[in-house]
Amino acid sequence: MKRIAIFCLLLMLANRLSAQEVQIIPQPAYLEIKKKLVPFIINKNTKIVVKDSSLLKSANNLNEYLSKYFQIKLGITSKDSTANRINLVLNTRVSEFDDAYILNSSKENISIIGTSSPGVFYGIQTLLQLLPYNKTFPIHVASVSIVDHPRFGYRGMHLDVSRHFFDVAFIKKYIDYLAYHKLNNFHWHLTDDHGWRIEIKKHPKLTSIGAWRNGSIIGLYPGTGNDGLRYGGFYTQEEVKEVIKYAADRYINVVPEIEMPAHSMAVLAAYPQFGTEPSKKYEVAQTWGIFNKFNNVLQPTDQTFKFLEDVLTEVMNLFPSKYIHIGGDEGSKIWWKQSAVSQQIMKANGIKDESGLQSYFIHRIEKFVNSKGKTIIGWDEILDGGLAPNAIVMSWRGEKGGIAAAKQKHKVIMTPEDMMYFNHSQFLKDDSLTASKYLPLKTVYDYEPVPVVLNAAEAKYIWGGQGNLWSEYITNPAKVEYMLFPRLDALSEILWSPKEKKNYTDFQIRLKTQFKRYDLMKINYSKRYLVN
Repeated sequence: MKRIAIFCLLLMLANRLSAQEVQIIPQPAYLEIKKKLVPFIINKNTKIVVKDSSLLKSANNLNEYLSKYFQIKLGITSKDSTANRINLVLNTRVSEFDDAYILNSSKENISIIGTSSPGVFYGIQTLLQLLPYNKTFPIHVASVSIVDHPRFGYRGMHLDVSRHFFDVAFIKKYIDYLAYHKLNNFHWHLTDDHGWRIEIKKHPKLTSIGAWRNGSIIGLYPGTGNDGLRYGGFYTQEEVKEVIKYAADRYINVVPEIEMPAHSMAVLAAYPQFGTEPSKKYEVAQTWGIFNKFNNVLQPTDQTFKFLEDVLTEVMNLFPSKYIHIGGDEGSKIWWKQSAVSQQIMKANGIKDESGLQSYFIHRIEKFVNSKGKTIIGWDEILDGGLAPNAIVMSWRGEKGGIAAAKQKHKVIMTPEDMMYFNHSQFLKDDSLTASKYLPLKTVYDYEPVPVVLNAAEAKYIWGGQGNLWSEYITNPAKVEYMLFPRLDALSEILWSPKEKKNYTDFQIRLKTQFKRYDLMKINYSKRYLVN
């Protein structure tokens, strides 16, 4: 009788788990909840079985989560004779899709089979969402069968550390957030008018001078004054290596961005000789906005290109990423128009106008980056005057640039401002100071990265999408989290889940459970979402 009672209790628990706990974001391609089966129980005897050493990262990631939130660490073994086990398996034949996984859980064991090491890791992220959202022990995992794979190859999230600086500890936490949502690229915006954030040994003034500004505006641009406080910081090359290693252990590629030819006031504060007005006294920017009224554009001389090659060489030696973001956006061409040196460069190279000079600049940088085995990514302004032969376009001024690039058979990352800029307000009257535009959760969720105007052949060039987080009004980690969540959840579902699986009503239901997980993880999100 006692065994029957225990079985009935487990069956009741399994049904309750099925109804309440199986709420996964992003939505898997296929999910079956086995309602009548008892759950798998994780206890101190549970082992993680790993026979391929490449899967140890995934095993360690699971243990990190269990240790942090449930105070348990599982043994890792290569022996599969243990009864209570979580099997991590690599099998390239189980799916035709890249980075796919199959997850099956039952009373006896959990198995995660991936077509690649990242695939197994993504299976682990799904398993984390099958765990309770409170600190219970032993840990019950609902019986499910999941077959899943990503929709897009590039799934990215950006963070601007130039306007406001975030330390390595938080950058690691940010990377954890991306990994948990099955993103695979972290776009690290390291330089801009407001501060240079990466150590370049050959040009130390970039950090001794360019990493610091003498004040920041107060309030929404154009502001109500200036706080007059020295502000800045930068990452040493050793810290950069630490971040890259941390991200790689979570199958996240770190894409560095070094802005050029505009957004270069921090460069010019340190090295004014590279500007179109070398006798001018430049300062690291203290106000936000596009600096059309300020000269923040590099002069396209051989001297400037030598400097940029020095910088990019150190950056490329640090970052294993095949992709280097070179900015290319929001450059006011008036400064080249007014510069006798720029005009002479145009004449010597048969360049008709300043848009052509922009193209000349990007082409020359691309040639150098390509010579090192790397590929450039640029904002859609790099289309101006003619697109560099191998460049990848990040389309932010709507979809027009992405469409044009796809038609020219270039890879495209869709990140239109009106759908993908998470520094904009989540609510019509937000809880704190934000950029002035309005980007509610549903607008993010409803975005479709593949424009309908592209035919099937052209659509294949839409590599994926990215959310962007610019930090003008984001001064601390809690504010980053507030702006990021839950729009990051919507982004993950856009980029991972099959298009036909998207359903905003169902997403909102799953989000309620996700908020409970965020409470467990002590993530700061707006509680206004809990009112509805």
